[in-house]
Amino acid sequence: MRARETAILDAAARLATADGIRSVTLTDIADEVGMHKSAMLRYFETREEIFLRLAATGWVEWSQAVREQLAVAAPGTDDGNAPSGDANAVAGLLAESLVARPLFCDLLAHTPINLERNVSTEAVRAFKLTAVAEATAVGEALRRSVPLDPAQALDVVATATAMAGALWQMAAPGTELRRFYESDPDLAHAVVDVAPCLTGILRALLRGYGARAGE
Repeated sequence: MRARETAILDAAARLATADGIRSVTLTDIADEVGMHKSAMLRYFETREEIFLRLAATGWVEWSQAVREQLAVAAPGTDDGNAPSGDANAVAGLLAESLVARPLFCDLLAHTPINLERNVSTEAVRAFKLTAVAEATAVGEALRRSVPLDPAQALDVVATATAMAGALWQMAAPGTELRRFYESDPDLAHAVVDVAPCLTGILRALLRGYGARAGE
């Protein structure tokens, strides 16, 4: 049974990476796996449950990767002194770590709007517990790198992930909409470059918190 679940999740991830979550149906996933849709419903009740499971996995993978990167690029102090990491570097690291995961960015946008609907409360609870645990772990890693209190650290993680999802949708990478924006000089302002935009937002937030810490 676990092998079947893994095959379904892998198929959904491939399709969503290629075409975007919005366009992938349950039938598409079933066809990709080589199963009848009714048979696939033995493993997942809805397409939303499939993608919510992928979102939970995305949180775990991103959290582990970004914590490892922070430990190397902005190591904290072990002597009791306040961390003195570079807010600019940390902002860029967070932004780049998210942009490097296009499927996760897409999932972040769809999770509160669609994926937490049309699923069981048990599925939502399992996802939320995972997401909160991983967000907290990233927040703790941030606090070892830059001066933040626990609430501020969680706010930074929430801002980073929420804005990554929103900006990714606005950027519409690889779509006809993106090509249309790029082809029309009058719509140049509509072309969103996610990494520098997200870096700027996070840099401002971290600097603001840093200024408050120094008051």
